[in-house]
Amino acid sequence: MKLYDATLPIQEGMVTFPGDPHFKTKPFFQRQKGDPFDLALLSMGTHLGTHLDPPAHYLDRGATVDELPLDALVGSGVVLDMTGRPSVDRQALEESEMGDHVRILLKTDNSPRLLEPAFHEDYVHLTEDGARYLVRRGVQLVGIDYLSIERYKNPGAPVHHALLEAGVVVVEGVHLLDIAPGPYEILCLPLRIKGADGAPARVILRQ
Repeated sequence: MKLYDATLPIQEGMVTFPGDPHFKTKPFFQRQKGDPFDLALLSMGTHLGTHLDPPAHYLDRGATVDELPLDALVGSGVVLDMTGRPSVDRQALEESEMGDHVRILLKTDNSPRLLEPAFHEDYVHLTEDGARYLVRRGVQLVGIDYLSIERYKNPGAPVHHALLEAGVVVVEGVHLLDIAPGPYEILCLPLRIKGADGAPARVILRQ
């Protein structure tokens, strides 16, 4: 058994989606100032780094992150090789090694860019016909290696709506740079923040 961490490290200066809060940390209690222990204060958005989009991110009365079913977040899945493509459409998925997997992670040319502090507007994204195809195939979870699964400034966010309205969990900012395509057990566990529209998550792959 081998474990792979597909989580982007959270740190000051990391890339964020334009307009989102940046990650900040500052000491609150400090042993060097006489406190009995160290404790830091964190400031960040709910869609920082590797994170989940539950239906509540876009939909009225949609499920919040603490209401997501665990059986969608943990189980067998596959990392698909989508490198060399400007987008992931239905044809790319049909030609892939997706098989019957219901948890899909898309490894694209985004992977090295995810580690850069500057945001790239031309990131590889899932297309609307690709999203509808995943819904028809019964996919429960889909992730991608950048901060949004949707084309930048896509009017109406049709990809998010297609996925979230069907109950598909969206995982963004998955750190797949050093992870080979293929089947894995996927464990994707967000912070259990009651009523939240999203949350950072730890994503682990087990081979």
